[in-house]
Amino acid sequence: MTQALYNKWRPQKWDEIIGQQHVVQTLRNAVVGNRVVHAYLFAGPRGTGKTTAARLLAKAVNCLNEDLATRPCNECAHCVAVNESRFLDLIEIDAASNNSVEDVRELRDKINFSPNQGTYKVYIIDEVHMLSKEAFNALLKTLEEPPAHAIFILATTEMHKIPATVLSRCQRHEFRRLPVDDIVGQLQKIVTSEKLTAEPEALTLIARQSAGGMRDAISLLDQMASTGKEITLGLTQTVLGTATSQTVIALVGAVLDREPADGMDAIHTALDSGSDPRLLARQVVDYLRAVLLVQMGNASQVDLAMDTRAQAERHAKAFSPSDVLRMIKAFNIAATDLRGGWQPSLPLEVALAEVMELPAAAAPIESRPAAKALVETKAEKPVSKPGKEAEKPVEEIGNVTLEQLTKAWRQIRALIKPQNPSLDGLLNSCRLLEVKNGVLVIGFSSELLRSKVDMPEQIEITRKAIVEVCGGELSVKCVVTNAKQATPPDVKADGMVAAAIKAGGEIVDIQE
Repeated sequence: MTQALYNKWRPQKWDEIIGQQHVVQTLRNAVVGNRVVHAYLFAGPRGTGKTTAARLLAKAVNCLNEDLATRPCNECAHCVAVNESRFLDLIEIDAASNNSVEDVRELRDKINFSPNQGTYKVYIIDEVHMLSKEAFNALLKTLEEPPAHAIFILATTEMHKIPATVLSRCQRHEFRRLPVDDIVGQLQKIVTSEKLTAEPEALTLIARQSAGGMRDAISLLDQMASTGKEITLGLTQTVLGTATSQTVIALVGAVLDREPADGMDAIHTALDSGSDPRLLARQVVDYLRAVLLVQMGNASQVDLAMDTRAQAERHAKAFSPSDVLRMIKAFNIAATDLRGGWQPSLPLEVALAEVMELPAAAAPIESRPAAKALVETKAEKPVSKPGKEAEKPVEEIGNVTLEQLTKAWRQIRALIKPQNPSLDGLLNSCRLLEVKNGVLVIGFSSELLRSKVDMPEQIEITRKAIVEVCGGELSVKCVVTNAKQATPPDVKADGMVAAAIKAGGEIVDIQE
């Protein structure tokens, strides 16, 4: 039977462990300085080297080489026995299937026996967080008073589930996810040694799909190699069920163009070709993260192919940061949603529907005339309530009301964005407070934000956009306000309620 690649390439020396130098150096120093403690806790994501490091430590403390700095030597009888999984004093326990108090008590009964071959008995308890409360209590007694010849190494992917009483008796080491470049480098080394042929892009995709775990990455490479074909990007995408970058870009482009049908087509084309819905959602999130990094001035941290990077930079200019954040949140939920089992595409479809409600600042230029017409046909004149005819519900100048402006604000910003993206971003954070005597009063949360908008050229751009969308002339006044909401249309602009709202109050109930 052919040996799995992840077993064949499991590190046998300290220097072969990748990406965990902070742990390796501490353990090596402990062996050299004869300062090995009786209990360790290795915590971190799966496939990052916890069990491998535990086996190396067990091998090092039992190595027969007199030079402590060279342990484990992989040449003495004890090291060879560990490598061949026949060393009697290395006991590996899977806590997922041996998690009862009886299992731990049995361990306690056997631990007092002297080692059979080596100097130390080393117990590696994997997924230790799966132990029951009673089992932890039984283990705690052993950790408090261990025999001199026993060493415990507890490994877990969920350290927060370990009782504090156990944590306090262990020396803790946290393993980190491996960078993509480190994983790709190791995969390339394996490809060369195993005489495989693989495209660099395919290895990068495998590394990203492994989510920082070397073991998962090597297993995926093994899966690709088992096809007997050259490991190309296309083959990797087909086997792993991942969408191409073009699919992701098409989906984001559909959001930008306000074309939900195109977005749905992109989703279902990818799923029909075998893509996994949750992996597709993850790829969308990864791409949007790259867009956000570009917007924040961190383009150097974006790890994308050149053509995809160029598209990300274009999308970074087309969307506002708040729009990108909303999309990331929606698709991140789809990536972790387990409720769509009977209809796997549902979380993605819901995410797409949600992001289609983004502010129309993301709408393309050609869609704006239609948006303007929609606003004009839907803008309604205010109607007084029965019995309150004497009260003027809305201040109107030139047939432009606060209610009409509120409804049209997205379209107004859509006109402003191509001319002045920064102004569009500032107007996204303002509040429309009131329309009074031909003046639209806009509130900002700070003097800094107000001052950036309250400049002649900025005011003129805003005024012209209002005229084009709403068809009425208004002056624009910028103020600093603590208002959490705009003044409702049926509230007097100069009344007590309006003043309270501007001071930071909020309407929570209306009684007739």
